[in-house]
Amino acid sequence: MSEATTARPLIGVFWMLVTGGCFVAVTALVKYLGPRVPAAEAAFLRYLLGLVFLLPMIRPMLRARLTRRQLGLFGLRGVAHTLGVVCWFYAMTQIPIAEVTAMNYLSPVYVTIGAALFLGETLAARRVIAVVVALLGAVIILRPGFREVNTGHLAMLFTAVSFAVGYLVAKIMSDEVSPAVVVGMLSVTVTIGLAPLAYAVWVPPTLNDLLILFAVASFATAGHYTMTLAFAAAPVTVTQPVTFLQLVWAVLLGWVVFDESVDIWVIAGGLLIISAISFITWREAVLKRRQVTPTVNATKV
Repeated sequence: MSEATTARPLIGVFWMLVTGGCFVAVTALVKYLGPRVPAAEAAFLRYLLGLVFLLPMIRPMLRARLTRRQLGLFGLRGVAHTLGVVCWFYAMTQIPIAEVTAMNYLSPVYVTIGAALFLGETLAARRVIAVVVALLGAVIILRPGFREVNTGHLAMLFTAVSFAVGYLVAKIMSDEVSPAVVVGMLSVTVTIGLAPLAYAVWVPPTLNDLLILFAVASFATAGHYTMTLAFAAAPVTVTQPVTFLQLVWAVLLGWVVFDESVDIWVIAGGLLIISAISFITWREAVLKRRQVTPTVNATKV
């Protein structure tokens, strides 16, 4: 085996580690920002400030002759992602980082269900079992009846569903237009969708708040870019397991920086969800099917 052959997976793992670091930085900054900026306003400013990164995508977007159907699908994705982002920002102010991270892993599971319902993908018995295991993991995290399930937990459940809807639409559109158009239209539609929600709860942000949110936009953009580098360098079955280190970093971050207690049930539930997603990803690779289930990072803000 040549050195080049062995080096590519290592490069993929490296870029996925960088990706995880970027998204953990996003989580830490939003947690640090806290509730002093309303969730809708914080999400709007993150996307508004991030529009500067769309400059290379303007020309492809202008050249794309989108049909009414395509515009409608992009609008649907924008609405779904808008609501999901607001709920994610809100959840970050209400529940520990580890719980937000673990529950965010549910998005690929919902995508698997949605792909079977709306895209005609077959759900074999093994994948059904994996979905059930993942949902059991969510129940372990929430533990209804044994602990208080607050609005932050409900927001994250809705976030996972919203991101799954957005991803399914993105899969449809990726066959019809360029990736630049798919990414650019998401940023534009979400910024527009967040504007009235932000206006309704607007409070004047400080310069420090704006700097934090610009850093959030920068790390999120960098994370999505390095994720594409990871996918180009190695198969998803190599890079996917690395994404789950984010749960480890989230637990440590919450414990060391934000004085959040380590909840063993959250870790156990998160590991069940991770195991289910890993199995689904592995099965799709073995069967050489077109990947429908996203990596965890694909649904980030």
